[in-house]
Parts: sequence; C-alpha cells; structure tokens
Amino acid sequence: MNTMTKTLSTFEQEMKKPKFKKAFEKSYKEFLLSELLLAIMAEDEKSVRSLAAEVGLSPTVIQKIRTGEQEDIKLRNFINITHACGYHLILKKGKARINLN
Repeated sequence: MNTMTKTLSTFEQEMKKPKFKKAFEKSYKEFLLSELLLAIMAEDEKSVRSLAAEVGLSPTVIQKIRTGEQEDIKLRNFINITHACGYHLILKKGKARINLN
C-alpha cells in the first residue's frame, strides 16, 4: 500500500519546539493587541493624540501599544481605550455575561 507522508513546513517544525512555541505565542498576542487597537482607532477615526487625551494617557503610551512595543497594558487602560472608541468589553462564559466598565 502506498502511503503519503506529509512534510512539515519550517514553521510547523519550529512550533514543535517548546521554547519557540512559547515565544511565538507571546509575541502573537502582543501583535493581536496592536492590530486590534489599530482597527478600532481607524474605525472611529481617532488619532493617537486625541485618543491619548481622551483616556488620560500619554501619546507615547498609545503609540507603543499600536506598534506592539508596549509589552503589558493595564486592564483599566484597555477598557478606557475601548470605551473611547465606542466599544464595551464583555466576559462571556456559556450564557453568563459580565460587562467590564
């Protein structure tokens, strides 16, 4: 019987290494946060300076979040940013929902 074996891509091979996978997942989450911020700011047509003034943060902090340089962000700051762009964060588990204000 002829069986075909799948050749793993370089990425798939690297993801099998725990150290690489952990580093990748961390940087990917930071990338997603910066992409999310870019998208909600663009949708609401907010500039870095106007958003910073509205939420009480420096433009530098907003810019660092946008570029992914900011490794950590306080939940309160994230909630304030999303609220300023017209969003509300909701935790959902099954049918239960908790609004984060």
